[in-house]
Amino acid sequence: MSKPDMTTSQKIVQISAVSKKKKAKTAYIQELKEEMKKVSWTTKEELVLCTKIVIGTIFTLGLGIYIIDLVIRNVLLGITNITHLITS
Repeated sequence: MSKPDMTTSQKIVQISAVSKKKKAKTAYIQELKEEMKKVSWTTKEELVLCTKIVIGTIFTLGLGIYIIDLVIRNVLLGITNITHLITS
């Protein structure tokens, strides 16, 4: 004679555990919705303005680095040319 897979009390415990998990997920989602309502979202105008500021700043810094690089390169090229004139 084979034993049953689960006793009635084991089935009740399992169903209870599944029910608790579903309730926990539902409670989590409800809490998440409440917290999302509290978030202070930026307006479209603020987002566009901040994006323009970031792009402008990156462009300005890139241009500044490029100019400094040109100055350093030309100074080093000048030093190289002077040393070639002196040594030849």
